Amino acid sequence: MQNICPLWLIRLFPFIRWWPMVNRDTLKVDALAGLTGAIVVLPQGVAFAVIAGMPPEYGLYTAMVPAVIAALFGSSWHLVSGPTTAASLVLFASLSVYAEPTTAQYVALAITLTFMVGVTQIAMGWARLGSLVNFISHSVIIGFTAGAAILIASHQIKHFFGVEIPRGLHFHEILLNFGAQLEQINPYATIVGIATLASGILIKRYAPKVPYMIVAMIAGSLVGVLLDTLYGNSVTHMKSVGALPASLPPLTMPDFSPATLKELAPAVLAVTLLALTEAISIGRSIAVKTGQHLDANQEFIGQGLSNVVGSFFSSYVATGSFNRSGVNYQAGARTPVAAVLSGVLLVGVVLAVAPLAAYLPNAAMAGILFLVAWGLIDFHHIKKVYQASNSDFAVLAVTFVATLTLELEFAILLGVILSLVIYLSRTSRPRVVARVPNPKDPKRALVTDSRLPECPQLKIVRIDGSLFFGAVSHVAETLRGFRQQNPEQKFVLVVATGINFIDVAGAELLAQEAKNYRNMGGRLFFYQMKEGVCGPLRRGGYIKDVGDENMFESKTEAIREIFTEYLDKNICARCDRRIFKECETIPRLDAPANEKQTEEAGK
Repeated sequence: MQNICPLWLIRLFPFIRWWPMVNRDTLKVDALAGLTGAIVVLPQGVAFAVIAGMPPEYGLYTAMVPAVIAALFGSSWHLVSGPTTAASLVLFASLSVYAEPTTAQYVALAITLTFMVGVTQIAMGWARLGSLVNFISHSVIIGFTAGAAILIASHQIKHFFGVEIPRGLHFHEILLNFGAQLEQINPYATIVGIATLASGILIKRYAPKVPYMIVAMIAGSLVGVLLDTLYGNSVTHMKSVGALPASLPPLTMPDFSPATLKELAPAVLAVTLLALTEAISIGRSIAVKTGQHLDANQEFIGQGLSNVVGSFFSSYVATGSFNRSGVNYQAGARTPVAAVLSGVLLVGVVLAVAPLAAYLPNAAMAGILFLVAWGLIDFHHIKKVYQASNSDFAVLAVTFVATLTLELEFAILLGVILSLVIYLSRTSRPRVVARVPNPKDPKRALVTDSRLPECPQLKIVRIDGSLFFGAVSHVAETLRGFRQQNPEQKFVLVVATGINFIDVAGAELLAQEAKNYRNMGGRLFFYQMKEGVCGPLRRGGYIKDVGDENMFESKTEAIREIFTEYLDKNICARCDRRIFKECETIPRLDAPANEKQTEEAGK
């Protein structure tokens, strides 16, 4: 399909890329995943709208049209867009200073801000700024996902156990608040939650082909209805999702007046960055599990289009939803059709089933989200990171803790900053190691082995890393240390295959080092330096100091030229190391034998 369609058409309609994946089997599992997601978002949409200061039905509207558009024009196969806790909180913080929440003026500002955020996201995608997400390392994603999973579960504790916990608390505050209310735990709500959780675990383990989330939801609802029938709601005190408004999203129009656009401009960047970071982080965290390649630029465009179109259908800022995306993945979704169906089926669910939500206990929804949260924690990769790298695990752990204690966007930012600090620490200290010919190798391949002898006149070193402003000090100190250890090694041959990049500071370093060795009566040579590294040397004129004649293509050519033209043959004649093949061409002067010959001549 990709070969038949022109590239411009694929870029315009990116769903052409994955459409060949759709078949009868994928449609079956995608439909079940979409239906599960449509049911799960019912209580969440209402809750998120309340957090955002919007009327409750707007949370459901935001889960409809944006989910369809983002799935069709985005990149991720499993990401489902809609209302989220973080986006709702930022929206409320940005707009509550301008208008009273839930009022018509507030809603109009939210719709306009959503349109502006969408346009900004599209512009960033067209500008190919998706590479910004490359700074979010794998360890950051794993730590962020695990932390967010625990946050999802922690926010459901009050529903699972039927206790009152205020909204907006941090993770530790939720635990402290719950710990102080252990005596107030509602046993009936807890039974419903445990029944939902147990049925989901059993179905997933022993009947994996059955949609365990829907079965668990139905089981929890039946247990709740049974308990209310036997004891009465006046005894059980179980709360349900409640009847939801059965209506389609009405058409809306953003306010394009200059005064409104100017008023909302400061909030656009913050909301945009948060929404994109959340969407890309969630998309990448699921892509790690599926092995899918995520095109960040296309995802930017997809998210932007979803908000632009959604702003005309009563939607406020939508982004990748951890809850819905997790449910979508755990339910076995195979293609973005699942997200499309989730948005489409939600319309039918709201129209037909919304009144029945009155029979769906909050405890049953909490049990479902516990299952989702558990599935989001990647224990396998956490163990791998722990075993492989202390620094990467530190990044993972810091991001995890920050996700639980800070706002989500700050947790990701902290993880990214820590990753960059560790990266800069590594790259600012490139390996500079001595190399010597291997006497056991017929070709005398260079190796790093302190037990093997070095040439008394020529030192061979290998630099593994880029020569940029942060690394020049370390390289200069290392070379200075070599000179102090062996001042007779006035000639240095640098194996440059490991140098991939050089900036002005690096070029100046090489020029200065070349001068230093010439002042000692020696030379600085290079072999196999890449053209991309030579470019800055030539363009900046530093090649005059380094010397074109000191650049070689191969080790054999370099050693032969240096040996023939520069090394002191008298020293070579008295040397007993003979590490180069060229050394065999110089007759060995045996000091004891010479002294014996001198004595005989005197007699």
